[in-house]
Amino acid sequence: MITCKLSAILGERRIKIADVARDAGIGRATLDRWYHDKVSSYDRDVLSRLCDYLQVTPADLLKVVEQGKLF
Repeated sequence: MITCKLSAILGERRIKIADVARDAGIGRATLDRWYHDKVSSYDRDVLSRLCDYLQVTPADLLKVVEQGKLF
């Protein structure tokens, strides 16, 4: 399973979702899904914009978690 660490990264840097939406040109509803880890398919354009804005790699933003560790 892939999880998104957007909320942790924004929290560490004290960046608001509204600022990311405005500056990166990503819809607020889309960012909310990424922030709350409710994304069912990862859009490459959104991933690219987030990585550019946050100056991170996709590996910094997305993490593979073994399902056995979730339960």
